[in-house]
Amino acid sequence: MDQILLDYLPIAVLIGIGIFFAVLLPSLSVSLGPKPPKDRNLAPYESGMVAIGEAQRRLPVKFYRIAVLFILFDVDIILLVPWAVAFRKLGVYGLVAMLIFMVMFILGDAWVWKKGVLEWE
Repeated sequence: MDQILLDYLPIAVLIGIGIFFAVLLPSLSVSLGPKPPKDRNLAPYESGMVAIGEAQRRLPVKFYRIAVLFILFDVDIILLVPWAVAFRKLGVYGLVAMLIFMVMFILGDAWVWKKGVLEWE
C-alpha cells in the first residue's frame, strides 16, 4: 500500500504546485496590478491645460497584420532549419514534402503581396 502512495507522490506534488500558482498569480495580479485612476490623476498637469481625449490611441490594424506576417515568416524559418539538418536522412520524400510546403508558402506570400497587405502608407 505504501509503494502505491509513493508512486502517486509526484502527481500529488504537481497538482499542489498547480493549485498554488492558480491561487497565487490571480491574487498577485489583483494586489499589484493597475488601479482605476483617481481624481488627482485626471487633473491638469504642468501647463495647466485640461487634457483632451485619452492618452492612449488605438493602433491601426495594419500593425497587427504585419506582426502576424512576421510570425508566419518565423514559423517558416523554424520549420526549414530541422528539415535542412535532416535533409540527407529524409531523402526524396523529405524533398517533395518541403517543396510542397514551400510552394504553398510562396503562393500565400504572393496572395498577401497582391492584396496589398505589405504596402505601407
